[in-house]
Amino acid sequence: MTERYLILSDGTTYKGQAFGSPATTSGNIVFNTSVTGYQEIITDPIYHNQIIVFSTPTIGAVGVNHESYEAILPTAKGVVVREVAEVSTNRQRTLSLDQFLRFNNIPGISGIDTRQLVRKLRTHVGPLNASIVDVADEHAFDQLNATVLTNQQVAQVATPRPYANPGMGHNIVVIDFGLKSGILRELAVRGANVTVMPYLTSADAILNLDPDGIVLSSGPGDPRNLPVSVLTMIKTLETRIPMLGIGLGHELFALANDATIERLPVAHQGMNHPIREIITNRIMYAAQAEEFGVDRDSIDRNQLLITHIDLIDRSIQGLRHRDYPAFSVQFFPDAAPGPWEATQVFDDFIELTGTRGEQR
Repeated sequence: MTERYLILSDGTTYKGQAFGSPATTSGNIVFNTSVTGYQEIITDPIYHNQIIVFSTPTIGAVGVNHESYEAILPTAKGVVVREVAEVSTNRQRTLSLDQFLRFNNIPGISGIDTRQLVRKLRTHVGPLNASIVDVADEHAFDQLNATVLTNQQVAQVATPRPYANPGMGHNIVVIDFGLKSGILRELAVRGANVTVMPYLTSADAILNLDPDGIVLSSGPGDPRNLPVSVLTMIKTLETRIPMLGIGLGHELFALANDATIERLPVAHQGMNHPIREIITNRIMYAAQAEEFGVDRDSIDRNQLLITHIDLIDRSIQGLRHRDYPAFSVQFFPDAAPGPWEATQVFDDFIELTGTRGEQR
């Protein structure tokens, strides 16, 4: 196999073998601890402009299939693995991982000591940038250090125009901040008639659609980089329409209610994070992909209740408004990839929208 190099902005070099696209790439490097679900992870818009390091030793064994896309066009910058599997017996497989990455112009590199690399990423203070290159010389490092990554990720991945995902049930408006398909699938399972709207849509335009409920989608980047108009829209709508925020939507819901956001010491990227629902004391496991979280001390307890916490680092994983039918979760309840037990969040949301529907 062709030799390639992974270089980091702290000067570290890793030698490996190329797979996927032969392109040279640069991006923010993050790690994901999921054992399965690599297709959903690579195609999730939350990884826009990021190089993903998979900590599980072998990736690619189940190939790629048409049911597991979270976005039609993935925008991740690269994939780093210890070993890439070339053989799959999965009956749903339509492409190998190598073919999939080539088709989408995403470079990959294997043969990397991902255990050591993940340890470095866990202990490094602040984000690191990286490049996958053919030659790890001084010029490559100069190019990497000169790379400026955009802080307008949402604008690059969110839909610029409204579109419908029709159903026969409650009328739900989804605000797209980097929407993953799993959210639409879970709403479709519950019969929702969904309209997806651009993230800069005004509250009046959304209210004109007469929604029974509003979903603030997940998405990439720092929520503090979005326009103030987004928070104004959320603040207006939460008083009138049942609302659910997910991921970035959760962080924006918190900001709109006067909480502050902070960068996590170590990003949460993986499946099977243990989360406790405070009111029931029930423990659930869910996928997470977050670099930011809500500052506990900044929460106005007269406005918001903490509903879920992460059992590993006690970070806030859920909020609910005291006065309005609006709540949010930091984790991914859409089971894409799993586990499935957190999908109860969508049932709770649909129950809220049903209450409004009955009042019409």
